[in-house]
Amino acid sequence: MDFALIKKKALEYERQMTRFLRDLIAIPGESAGEEKVIQRIKREMMDVGFDRVEIDAMGNVLGYMGDGNKIIAYDAHIDTVGIGNIDNWNFDPYAGYENDEEIGGRGASDQLGGIVSAVYGAKIMKELGLLAGYTVLVTGTVQEEDCDGLCWQYIINEDKIRPEFVVITEPTDGKIYRGQRGRMEIRVDVKGVSCHGSAPERGDNAIYKMAEIITEVKDLNERLHIDSFLGKGTLAVSEIFFTSPSRCAVADSCAISIDRRLTNGETYELALEEIRALPSVKKYNAQVSMYRYERPSYTGLVYPTDCYFPTWVSPEDHITTQSMVEAYEGMFGTPVVDKWTFSTNGVSIMGRYGIPCIGFGPGKEAQAHAPNEITWKADLVRCAAVYAAVPECYRKRDK
Repeated sequence: MDFALIKKKALEYERQMTRFLRDLIAIPGESAGEEKVIQRIKREMMDVGFDRVEIDAMGNVLGYMGDGNKIIAYDAHIDTVGIGNIDNWNFDPYAGYENDEEIGGRGASDQLGGIVSAVYGAKIMKELGLLAGYTVLVTGTVQEEDCDGLCWQYIINEDKIRPEFVVITEPTDGKIYRGQRGRMEIRVDVKGVSCHGSAPERGDNAIYKMAEIITEVKDLNERLHIDSFLGKGTLAVSEIFFTSPSRCAVADSCAISIDRRLTNGETYELALEEIRALPSVKKYNAQVSMYRYERPSYTGLVYPTDCYFPTWVSPEDHITTQSMVEAYEGMFGTPVVDKWTFSTNGVSIMGRYGIPCIGFGPGKEAQAHAPNEITWKADLVRCAAVYAAVPECYRKRDK
């Protein structure tokens, strides 16, 4: 395999990748509203020579290159979060901008750059004959920002696709990532009795009960399990709700949402029981449950799932990790191998279904969900080149 030729070919496509990314940024595509983004990706796949391009019933775009018996997949979620307070942006988040080094706009790093590099990485594989024995599948997946991994639950269970392994193209700060903490979304509900606010002693204030629970939840965060690679499990109260007859009445119910991050060795059952065991939860007979996700995709399809997103880790010596490391080393020197702070579609691919994952993608984690989001043209080129080399590096070890 000629690493220098692959690198040269990727650099030749910098202008086309920049144009493609700017086009995607210009199309608003929040979760459940990605249809126009998907159509733009389909058109690019067809234009660059993919052998087959499909859009499944959920709305994911699936582009195939090659005709081998084994599938290697490159996944990029193509939905974005909203823009937040527009006053925090120094430029139009959809018009974006570019200079010699950077491309700005919502989704530049998280993670429209990933689909751009994957599409052109597959093009390079085809042009340089790097697909023998394999089919490369590039997936532009939907609803990840709302419910990470749901798209791949559908791809695996309903589309009946099971790759050898999957490259996750989320931003990795120029590093290779081989795992992430999982997460879950927990709700705690407590009941009270309303009364007139002028005589609060007549009622039973649900907000006061919840205040005690929140204090114990905060303390629980300090006692959670620590893993040597992924780090510590965490939890944070993210939302609070209440009901009350009026602003002049005692609240008769209160609920909180908890963002629970699960490190290696933690399960959703453990996380729920830890909260159920808190003294204030027992004292007030609070109900602890896990959220369900049932929002329709842009096609109208509803694919319900529990809001549980399992932890996953690929070993350092695993064939997928080593193949990605070799592909990187062949062109860019010794990589840093690390982990994501946030969550990815790997929660389903490897966390639920045991299909190996490895991460390498353009952009930086710190740009995700932030105003004035940018990515770097050099990252698009670097990732396209490394993606193109991965199948050949894997083939040598796949015996």
